[in-house]
Amino acid sequence: MKRLLKPSLFALLGILMICILWVITPRIWSALNPSKPPAGYYIMAPAYLALWTGLEKLVDTEPDLPGGIEAYTNIEYRNTGGKSLRLDIYRPSDISKPVPLLVFIHGGGWSGGKREDYLVYLVDFAQRGYVTATVSYRLLADSPYPECVEDISEAVRWFFTHGDEYGYDPDRIALIGGSAGAHLAMLAGYGWKGNEDADSTDSGHRIKAVVDIYGPADLTTEYARNHELVTSFIARSYDESPELYVEASPVTWLDENDPPTLILHGTADRLVPVSQSDDLKFRLDSLGVPCIYYRLPGWPHTLDIVKRVNDYCQIRMSEFFDQYLK
Repeated sequence: MKRLLKPSLFALLGILMICILWVITPRIWSALNPSKPPAGYYIMAPAYLALWTGLEKLVDTEPDLPGGIEAYTNIEYRNTGGKSLRLDIYRPSDISKPVPLLVFIHGGGWSGGKREDYLVYLVDFAQRGYVTATVSYRLLADSPYPECVEDISEAVRWFFTHGDEYGYDPDRIALIGGSAGAHLAMLAGYGWKGNEDADSTDSGHRIKAVVDIYGPADLTTEYARNHELVTSFIARSYDESPELYVEASPVTWLDENDPPTLILHGTADRLVPVSQSDDLKFRLDSLGVPCIYYRLPGWPHTLDIVKRVNDYCQIRMSEFFDQYLK
């Protein structure tokens, strides 16, 4: 019996050592390479262990509003079919001249999420001197594509015409989104033509920059057009209406006049493959549109919920905004 226990004990110790090394190696690598994107865990078990042990921390998704920041909430920007669609705005109280506006669009597979989900970004960037905003839009429980895209297009028009009221410059607006929110940000930023009024603003303003955080850019790939989230979003199969999948894909609307784009995507994303961002980067480069792309090794979908990753994303976003908005 003792002879049987010894190999088993050694095996357990070996497995334990492998787990410990798997958990601590990403932090050690990142400490030795601070200029590189933070390394992740590639599979969820060691990631959960890192969170459980406190080695990794999650961001505070409900931060208190700090002093010096004003909040304007529940502003109706559209009422359609009796449904009130609202937005929130956060701004430094000491603004003396118009500053850039950062509009954050929440994700949730087009079926969930809420505009408060990005408070960590809204508050942090307002403290950096930006006006920040977040919008609600119709979800799949209300209606499928294209209604949510129409809502974001309407929100953009609203932002183009209310800069004087809230202290931002309507010629320096960035759209930022994660996952489905990134998809909507790209469609609005790249000039989606899903309805005849989508590009007909009297203001003459244009979106200045787009930030795509692990968003789907091409819904016509074999993986995308057979995924339950996408087919629910379109509400028709690809065989029935391939033109809708084309129309709902941000890459369809790319041209050389599109705004500079920042892409952030984890290489271990199992929901939105990193190949979506690889292809978007290739297309933008081919058109000569400025594009900065960070592939974050070993991180899954919603990677920026982890504080170490969120801090890195905010640094890269700040650099991007400094270059293209200020």
